[in-house]
Amino acid sequence: MDIRHFVDRHGGIVHRDLVLDAGVSARALRAAVTRGEIERVRRYWLATEHAPIELRRAAEASGRVACVSFARQRGWWMPDDVDTGLHLHVGPHAEAPAADAVVHWSRPLVAVGRHVLTESVDDALEHIADCVPHEAALVLWEAAIRAEQRTAADLRRVQWRSAAASRLSMEVTGLSDSGLETRFVGRIRGWGLALQQQVWLAGHPVDVLIGDRLVVQLDGFAHHSSSADRTRDLAHDRELIARGGAA
Repeated sequence: MDIRHFVDRHGGIVHRDLVLDAGVSARALRAAVTRGEIERVRRYWLATEHAPIELRRAAEASGRVACVSFARQRGWWMPDDVDTGLHLHVGPHAEAPAADAVVHWSRPLVAVGRHVLTESVDDALEHIADCVPHEAALVLWEAAIRAEQRTAADLRRVQWRSAAASRLSMEVTGLSDSGLETRFVGRIRGWGLALQQQVWLAGHPVDVLIGDRLVVQLDGFAHHSSSADRTRDLAHDRELIARGGAA
């Protein structure tokens, strides 16, 4: 077996056990390290130069990629005001990682295998709740529902240890189509206005209906940039106005 190719096929960094389980002998593994084909990270991890830096740093710390770093890696909506530093989850008695990482010291909510360098979705959400300002955290929780195929009901069933996470689980809806919509709805609700999300009116969905007449569309240019999109949107606006609404 080409050990280097095997490691690259598994994301550029892999636990030693997985290589041995694939039929590679310990002797062949040591020889590949000696030849420089792969690099040993700490005791149990093997990497090539293609290993993502955040996973390599997690292996070096005997931890897992966590919090907003996990969200960024999974492609969740990322608010502009969230820091770009590396967040790691380590056990309560682990050795301290490098000083430039944001470290979350806790026992996991959900156990993941020792061959994994990322924490669970639930742990990431709880860390986000405690680490990120509330509005940005809500954007990320809504993003998790979309990206991870969860529901708001799923999140309400979790036994959160954090008061911030419990609050977010009661606020998240799973209805937002974008981070912009999540921020808008959160602020409007704070004013005590009655609103509904993703309501069908005149044959098309609208992002937000405030009261029974005011329609707000928030998807932005990326979702409405083509000529066909604009023509459809303008026709829908005219139909709503004709029916006595405001858009």
